[in-house]
Amino acid sequence: MQEDRTQQVDGPEAFVPGPILLLGAPGVGKGTQAQVLMEQWSIPQISTGDLIRDNIRLKTPIGIRFKELVDAGIFVPDDVVNQMVADRTAEPDCERGFILDGFPRTLGQAKWLDGHLTVRNGEAAALPLLAVSVQVRYDELLRRITGRRTGPVSKRIYNIYTNPPASPGVCDVDGEPLVQRPDDTEKVFSERMRVFGEQTAPVIDHYRGLGRFEEVNGEAPVEQVTENIVAALRRMRSK
Repeated sequence: MQEDRTQQVDGPEAFVPGPILLLGAPGVGKGTQAQVLMEQWSIPQISTGDLIRDNIRLKTPIGIRFKELVDAGIFVPDDVVNQMVADRTAEPDCERGFILDGFPRTLGQAKWLDGHLTVRNGEAAALPLLAVSVQVRYDELLRRITGRRTGPVSKRIYNIYTNPPASPGVCDVDGEPLVQRPDDTEKVFSERMRVFGEQTAPVIDHYRGLGRFEEVNGEAPVEQVTENIVAALRRMRSK
């Protein structure tokens, strides 16, 4: 009798995800979804912010150059960030795939990445990059960001609209007054959204034009968003 495998959860060898790009405005939950996919498929999340910090800390040649440019107030060209990404994606843990966080931000970076990923370790790459955009309404994002409060000692995170503390303004754990991060204001959020829209719209159009792009509703429960992302990736990989 043939074993029924239709309900089994993905194991590390069940599905090869390949390179993945999660797009979405600040507050849509990309980080949460990336963590789930990392655990499910045993692939790394590659954050350009982490790459920059690690290269500077380790004083690699590319890290030294990056720091020199920043200290001199000079705009860091794409080729510096591109090289960091190239070095990281060549590591063995990226063989089955990886999740990009914060890259590519521009059309130029997206085109470079597509060219870079066509060849891996001297051989033609089997899987192209897939992009999934997590969509959340502006008003909902504003509530998520501006409503966020943190216990300064406990580090517990609340939201005054969706997950408020038992007593307004104080942490449930230790009674300490809750604090709001300086960048969790409407003014800062509006500017971040403006920059996101300007930088990301061409990237979205690029991958949509290549037929390697889908959107999912980020306002659904976290588990449902994950299921929808996985389904979108499977559809695109099956083409």
